[in-house]
Formats: sequence, structure tokens, C-alpha cells
Amino acid sequence: MTGIALHVKGLGKQYRIGEKQKRYRTFRDVIAETLWSPFRQYAKLWRGIRWESASANETIWALRDVSFEIRDGEVVGIIGRNGAGKSTLLKILSRITEPTTGFAEIHGRVGSLLEVGTGFHLELTGRENIYLNAAILGMRKAEINRKFDEIVDFAEVEQFIDTPVKHYSSGMYLRLAFAVAAYLEPEILIVDEVLAVGDATFQRKCLDKMQDVGQHGRTVLFVSHNIPAITRLCDRAILLDEGKLVADGPAHKIASDYMNSGLGIGPVREWPNPLKAPGGEVARLLAVRVRTAEGEITDVMDIRQPVKIEMEYEVMIPGYKLMPHFLFTNQEGIDAFSAVDVDPMWRGRPRPAGKYLSTVWLPGNFLTGGTLFVAAGLQTIDPAIRQFFEPQMVSFQVIEPQHADGARGDYSGHITGVVRPLLKWTTQCYPG
Repeated sequence: MTGIALHVKGLGKQYRIGEKQKRYRTFRDVIAETLWSPFRQYAKLWRGIRWESASANETIWALRDVSFEIRDGEVVGIIGRNGAGKSTLLKILSRITEPTTGFAEIHGRVGSLLEVGTGFHLELTGRENIYLNAAILGMRKAEINRKFDEIVDFAEVEQFIDTPVKHYSSGMYLRLAFAVAAYLEPEILIVDEVLAVGDATFQRKCLDKMQDVGQHGRTVLFVSHNIPAITRLCDRAILLDEGKLVADGPAHKIASDYMNSGLGIGPVREWPNPLKAPGGEVARLLAVRVRTAEGEITDVMDIRQPVKIEMEYEVMIPGYKLMPHFLFTNQEGIDAFSAVDVDPMWRGRPRPAGKYLSTVWLPGNFLTGGTLFVAAGLQTIDPAIRQFFEPQMVSFQVIEPQHADGARGDYSGHITGVVRPLLKWTTQCYPG
């Protein structure tokens, strides 16, 4: 019989809009406040109003009446769109911030990775930060020594382990922070979307490690917009929206409901302001869209019909050969296939500055039923420099009408695989 790792009841967090974050007070601040205090009281009486600004009553609930329980050994995903309250929830559970209402009972040692280098001291070396974080978790030196080499090996920072972390690149910083959080054996591991800043290889490595942590009976809370990662890693998911818990159940069901609710990733992603669009010095992404063969934007496709994915981008510096590409991932988190631009019109040719629209066509009776997520990328060739790679820009569902004239034939059960092409068959009969 497993115990309760987390018990959350009526949890709420209220913030005041426009309120400035408190900073450390210097000796000068203390003296200034002392001298100003009598005048401040006089000003209050003279104005006949409160000293606080008129916006003091403008508040927002980042979380509102959230309740749930997580048992020991559960791996739970927290999903929801930006501003849903996911990060606020994790900060409360990590004891970084206090709730306004309700409470959270935490049974076990917590390891958190909410921001890059959380808990690191910039002036200390990587080695010193490992021992510092372990000591904060209450680990003995012998325990730390036993895990030290694994942490360094995972983080791939052996050459710089005795260098102050203020000199680390963001990638080194992140790798070490995750390794410390995952390898120091907390009973509860809490990981926020911070993994999104790592490269694809590192993200996969982290997901594998979190899966391993979960399989060893420890509790994992994972916040991510990466729905395939949630469904791959988690048995259960909690959906937040506008600070409220709106769904809690099996990860695949919650993820599917999320995608169909209009709260999740849709069939179009655009950047009206190019200055905020992802990109490099040579090119930047402007939009990704899913369209039918007739040109309509859609998030539901008949399995028999072709679908096209278009990428709109801008080239700022002319003279480079470019390679636009898409990566298609299914709802299980499996990379189904990639599509690289092989249009003979531009393949291998330097491109002038301007706006471009590259489109890939997927034929009917090619995809299997389910949800597909599309990542969009572009890089230069010779030299190979990534301009952008944005995971899960858009998504769409492939549906299969009953008795359709597709690759299913007369079979009504579940068909495995990531593609389902309608292939030519021949059968010869030799009587007798």
C-alpha cells in the first residue's frame, strides 16, 4: 500500500498587479525610511486616502482552490496553456513561495528544477555547488561521493567541474542543474519547462532519466507544453486553466481532451510582430499552418485526404543556401518522420532577402489515426547554422470514418504504427 507523497487542499495564490518584487534593503534604505516616515504619515492625513496606489486593489489569482493527491511513485504531468498557473503551483510545492489560501502537505525530500541553475551560487565551482545542494537536501558526504561521478558524467562538465559556474554556458548550467536535481535521489522530483532550453539530444536524455526515476518508485511532477513527452513519461496528468484544476486522470485521455478543447496547440501559429519571432541572424519564422488540399486551415483531417503544412519565414541576409524542415511526432512522443525541403526551384541555391512560403504535402492514406505534432526548423547549409527549431508549433488530428475505403480494410481493431499507407496488394490463387 503506497503512501501519499503530496496532499494539496484548496490551494490558491493571489498576486497584486503591478506590485514590485521586494529587494534587499541596504543601510541607506533603512536611514531614508526612518527620515521619511513622519512626512509619509502627514501626507496620508493631508490627502485623506491610503498611501498605496489606486491599483492596490487590482489583484489576480494565479491559482484558485486547487486540490489533489499524488501517491508515492506516481509520475504526473501538469499541462495547460501559458498563464494557467503551472509554474506557480510548482513554486508552492517547492517551498519557494507561500500560498494565499489552502495548504500543501509534502511527504519526502524534494528536488526541484524550476529555473536554470536554481540553488546555484555563481561564485562557487561546479563541484562546490553539487556538495552545497546535496547538503541542503540533508545528504551525508558519503552519499554525495557515491553520486558525484554520475552527476558529472551526465552533465558532461568534467573539464569544467572546478570552474566557477558563472563562467558556464547556459547549456552547461542546465545540464549540471538537472543532473544535481535528478541524481541526488529526492523522494519527489519536480521539473518545470526549463528543459525546453536544452537541445533535442539533451531533452531526450533528461526524459529518459526522469522515466528511470519514476520506474524506481520515486514521485515525479513534470510541467511541460511538450504533450508527447507528457504522454510518454506520465501515467497521469493534471490540466490547469486560469488557475483552476479542470481535469485530472490518465495522461493520454487528459492530453487528448486538452488538444480538443481549444486550450492546447492548434493548427496555426503566427507572429504578427516579426521582432518577437524565433530566428537567427539570417532567417526568422513568421508562421506555421495546417491546411486542407483546398487551402482551409483545419485541425481535423480525414485519413483519406491529403494535408499540407506550410512554413512562412523571412530571410534577412541574402546569399545563404537554406534547408527548411518539419518533424512530425505522434501523441505517444515518438518521432514519426521528418520532411526536408527538396523543392528543385531552391534546393542548393542561395536565396535573396525576402519572405518565403515553403509547403510540404502529405498524401491521403499515409498517416495513421491520432494526433500529430509538427515542429518547424530551418538552417543554413555550408556552413550549417540553425536559424530556428521550434517544437510543436502546430498539431492536427487524423480521423478515420467508419467503413472508410482506406488502408484499414475490414479490420476494426487497433492498428499499431506511426504511418498507415494504402499499399498495393496482389493475390494469386492456385486451385487444387
